[in-house]
Amino acid sequence: MENFRTHLQFLLYFLLFLHSLPFSYAKCTDTEREALLAFKTGLTDPSGRLSSWRGDDCCKWAGVKCSSNQTVTHLDLKNPYPQANGGIIDQTAYKASCLAGNISSSLLRLPSLSYLDMSLNDFQGNEIPAFLGQLNDLTYLNLSFSSFGGEIPPQLGNLSKLQVLDLYADSYGGTAAAELRADDLNWLTRLASLNRLNMGFVRINTSNGGDWLHAVSMLPSLVELKLQYCQLQVLPQSLPLGTNFPSLSVLDLSDNSFNAPIPQWLFNLTGLRELYLRWNFLHGPVPSEFARLKSLEILDLSNNLDFGGQIPGLFGSLRKLKVLDLSANDMNGGIQEFISGFAGSPSSSLIFLDLSSNSLEGQLPDLLGVVLHNLQHLDLSSNRFWGSIPNSVGEKMSSLKHLDISYNNMNGSIPDSFGQLSALIDVNLVENSWVGVLKETHMVNLRSLENFKLTTDSSNHSLIFNVPVKWVPPFKLKSIQLENCIVGPSFPAWLQVQNQLTSVTLRNVGISDTIPGEWFSNLPSELTFLVLSSNQITGKLPSQQLKFPRLSTIDLSSNKFEGPLPMWSTNASILYLQDNKFSGPIPRDIGTLMPRLRNLHLSDNTLNGTIPLSICKMADLQVLSLRNNYLSGELPDCWRDLSTSSLWVVDVSNNSLSGEIPSSMGLLRSLGMLLLSENNLVGEIPSSLQNCSALTSIDLGENQLSGEIPSWLAENLSATFVLRLRSNQFHGQIPEALCNLPLLHFLDLSHNNLSGGIPKCLDNLTAIVYGNSSELYYQETKVVTKGRAYDYNRNLALLNVIDFSENNLSGPIPEEMTKLLSLRVLNLSSNHISGAIPEKIGDLKVLETLDLSHNQLSGEIPATLSSLTFLTHLIVSYNNFSGKIPAGRQLQTFDASSYQGNPFLCGFPSRVKCPTESITTTAPPTTGTEPEDEEDEIFELGTGLYVSIVLGFGFGFLGLCVTLLRKEFRKKDIEW
Repeated sequence: MENFRTHLQFLLYFLLFLHSLPFSYAKCTDTEREALLAFKTGLTDPSGRLSSWRGDDCCKWAGVKCSSNQTVTHLDLKNPYPQANGGIIDQTAYKASCLAGNISSSLLRLPSLSYLDMSLNDFQGNEIPAFLGQLNDLTYLNLSFSSFGGEIPPQLGNLSKLQVLDLYADSYGGTAAAELRADDLNWLTRLASLNRLNMGFVRINTSNGGDWLHAVSMLPSLVELKLQYCQLQVLPQSLPLGTNFPSLSVLDLSDNSFNAPIPQWLFNLTGLRELYLRWNFLHGPVPSEFARLKSLEILDLSNNLDFGGQIPGLFGSLRKLKVLDLSANDMNGGIQEFISGFAGSPSSSLIFLDLSSNSLEGQLPDLLGVVLHNLQHLDLSSNRFWGSIPNSVGEKMSSLKHLDISYNNMNGSIPDSFGQLSALIDVNLVENSWVGVLKETHMVNLRSLENFKLTTDSSNHSLIFNVPVKWVPPFKLKSIQLENCIVGPSFPAWLQVQNQLTSVTLRNVGISDTIPGEWFSNLPSELTFLVLSSNQITGKLPSQQLKFPRLSTIDLSSNKFEGPLPMWSTNASILYLQDNKFSGPIPRDIGTLMPRLRNLHLSDNTLNGTIPLSICKMADLQVLSLRNNYLSGELPDCWRDLSTSSLWVVDVSNNSLSGEIPSSMGLLRSLGMLLLSENNLVGEIPSSLQNCSALTSIDLGENQLSGEIPSWLAENLSATFVLRLRSNQFHGQIPEALCNLPLLHFLDLSHNNLSGGIPKCLDNLTAIVYGNSSELYYQETKVVTKGRAYDYNRNLALLNVIDFSENNLSGPIPEEMTKLLSLRVLNLSSNHISGAIPEKIGDLKVLETLDLSHNQLSGEIPATLSSLTFLTHLIVSYNNFSGKIPAGRQLQTFDASSYQGNPFLCGFPSRVKCPTESITTTAPPTTGTEPEDEEDEIFELGTGLYVSIVLGFGFGFLGLCVTLLRKEFRKKDIEW
């Protein structure tokens, strides 16, 4: 009997077990199996996700679930490829895991299908099948992230049982041209059971801008509504009559273009838990009615730009509020009222607060950490806060994980209590003016710290790291950024024990030590970013070939490294080694070792040898800077290999290169800056360069180039900002075609053999006329101004220079040049220019340098020159000017040498007194009156000048005769 009871109990358990088995193990019908196989035939499956679809029992196939009566109810074919931070890491691998092709109407043979998920696949712009509207039992339909295109079929409105509809139309790898749109939303009104609707990134075209609101407000069961980035432009200020959202809990209207205030009907949705209104051009102050949304947990009003005013304290009354994002608006004033609003709450629920990118100012109140003690994320970056970090942040915010106070005016200290933030993972304190000393106590309990960024004002090193040499930090960093503070002079030992680093920046931190070879050689293979620039680091880098497979940026610039260039095998895209003492040749196989380089900066070293041909193997190269070295030989003639690249800058200035400019450089269609100055290049400018229509800067100065300046420089290169051909052997006339360069700011043709007149059309250089400018991504060139040569690496578009000096130009200064109203430097010296200075030269109000010396100019110096208040360098010496130097504080501030060599010029500051100055001081008058008889004064001045000239000529001629006689007598004495 006991055995019978035991067996019966076992049988009962077994039956219960069978009953508990999932219904997906039921066997499907032949009809449904064949329907699924037909569905599979219409799809492409590169990764074999549907390889299990074989055999009789389709209920066991991947993604298929059946009910207890052997009918298919669920079809879940969502792409299982993992997402990271809302995105895809490997686009190729993701695409390979996508289903594509066509969705077969065989799905209609699955009459009990209630769940269909095809999300995260790639249907390459195919339309959503209209027959889906016949799947009457569907309660869940998810086609999001699958690159469907065309119009949403209104037949979906027939799905009366549908509870979830997700048509989110953005994609990770779909066809760029695919655009899902809805020309009419009336079909939505028939979905009476719908409680979740996501139509993000669907372009909603409605005849009336408010139709969208009428359609969705007719859904009585709606709990979640997401219409982000739908190109909506109208946000109705009131709900249509007879409509409401009684159950709405989540509302996302982000990334549209409403350009309106927040409507009052939103504040009647008292059941809202999540509200997203970012990127909508909302304007006006923060409505006080937000205090009515007592159930609100997430509020995102970020990036509305004109939505501003002072932040009220009302948010403190929203006891359930966990996430508040007010970033990138026009908030101003302090945050005391905002923080005080939370002081009345017994315990704030806020865990995420973002007030970044506003105009908030003042000191951070110590109440901050007291009332917001549950914060995990605090972002106050890009404001105008000053002072120190409050003590309460470290003492009270024990849950804080992310802290960002970057880009403010913080000029105080970091308190010792900062070291108590044991949960802190990320801290960003860059671009402030921190002062004081960071000690071990500041970091003693930062056990969770992974990312640490801190920079101070570059003008001083007012923040000092002072930790014991043998200090072992409690954290394992993944990234560190320290700039403009004192960490050195020794290479920090505490950094050497960090073996999980992926990013290292130690810029201008006072290190004058050598890099520990063992540390450098043992850097983690996951390292992606290495910056040690602007220190005084000495010694040689490890000579062995180092491998950093993930390293993208290497910046060791502005140090004292010496020896050969390091041999790295890396996929880096940026390599900055300029301004060091590296010597020897550039490695011949550099293009093979670093094939993915985009920026290669080796300037300002002592490198020698030739430029290796392997540089042309860098298919992604954009900037090549080798200036200021001792490179020799000819420019490589391999540029054809980079004809399809994005090469923008070639800078080999100030080397010892010889030979001609290779014609293959003309194949670089993307070339924007060609800087070849200060070499020994010969020959003519190759005509193939006219194909480089993107050129903005051409600097071929200080070479031995010859021939005429080609007119195609202007006819084909209309985007040119800078044209510098000085110190060559060009001859012929200045091409008038150069006047057709509307963007030209810098024109230097000096020190050549050019002849003829100055073109009269220079007033067509509209960039110098109106002063319009654009930033240049990269620019370094030599500018001769104020009598000196400068290496100019600022924005040349703001300089505005014309230099025609040291040529054989003749004729007058064209009147048209006085229309170049933004001209700052004009040098016409050492030519054969004649005539008078144009009277309207005073119109050049921003002129700083004017050099007209060593010409044949005559007449009086125009009085309008005295109105040029920015003029700091003036030379008109060695011409034929006459008359009195115009009175005016500006012209009398220059040295007398500025006017010498003009025998008929008089008046202060020259040493020649005008006749009327015999009874007056030589200093310029500060006040005075006009003479009663101007004609008498002119006559007296003229008479005095003529007398002076005659006497001067007589005595000069007599002196010359005496000198010649003495030489003749001396010669005869020698002969005797």
